[in-house]
Amino acid sequence: MTAAREIVTRFAPSPTGRLHLGHAFAALFAARAAREAGGRFLLRIEDIDRARARKEFEDAIFADLAWLGLAWEEPVRRQSEHMADYAAALARLDAMGLLYPCFCTRAEIAAEVARAAEAPHGAEALLYPGTCRRLSPAERKAFFARGRTYALRLDMAAADARAGPLSWHERGRGEVRVQAELQGDVVLARKELGTSYHLAVTVDDDVQGVTLVTRGEDLFAATHVHRLLQALLGLAVPDYHHHPMLLDERGRRLAKREGAETIAALRERGASPAEVRARLGFQER
Repeated sequence: MTAAREIVTRFAPSPTGRLHLGHAFAALFAARAAREAGGRFLLRIEDIDRARARKEFEDAIFADLAWLGLAWEEPVRRQSEHMADYAAALARLDAMGLLYPCFCTRAEIAAEVARAAEAPHGAEALLYPGTCRRLSPAERKAFFARGRTYALRLDMAAADARAGPLSWHERGRGEVRVQAELQGDVVLARKELGTSYHLAVTVDDDVQGVTLVTRGEDLFAATHVHRLLQALLGLAVPDYHHHPMLLDERGRRLAKREGAETIAALRERGASPAEVRARLGFQER
């Protein structure tokens, strides 16, 4: 009989703005999942976007979470301090022949999709059409010589073939079959940035020993890519629980760029932590 794994959850905000109610819900959800199982709750600062990350926002994250009554284990993992971990993962994927440089601009990608005989619609319209996968070694060498900016993409067809059929366990849904190919050849790093969200969070969750990833339903599709990367890199596979998103009065998910109400604003208006927790469905017991 296999012993049950200790439940280890995490909340992983980006310090690019103030936390809003959607963040608070995600943090409280993860903390409750750990607490109810007698497990551990971790905090990670996802600050690889150095152009937008700010120390004052990181400090505000700690203050807002503490005000909500949350406690987390130290030390806090900051992605910017672990770029060597992501470089090592990239090197392993490159050694497998699964990466290729992409020199296309976003405008060039959009133009090629538009020229396709049967252009995809909706979210699929954003998928990379594979232009640079077909470049010859000489063409790539010439682009490098000119100093062209590039991204490193995962050759999804080759990666799928190497990994074989995969699935993950989704709490409340059971086994979910991986269909990473629906995400196209995703970017895993850029010349000016040594990693991407997909690669960093997959490596981080393994390093931190996370056994249950709780996050919003909007990241469900990304999990197909993360499960594939786990298989390719030989990383541990957590369970997942993608919870519903908080929506505004127009049915849009709460977001920083849409001016979602922040925890700081609620606090300044006189709201108590208990009132905010209750508003989000986390009543005191």
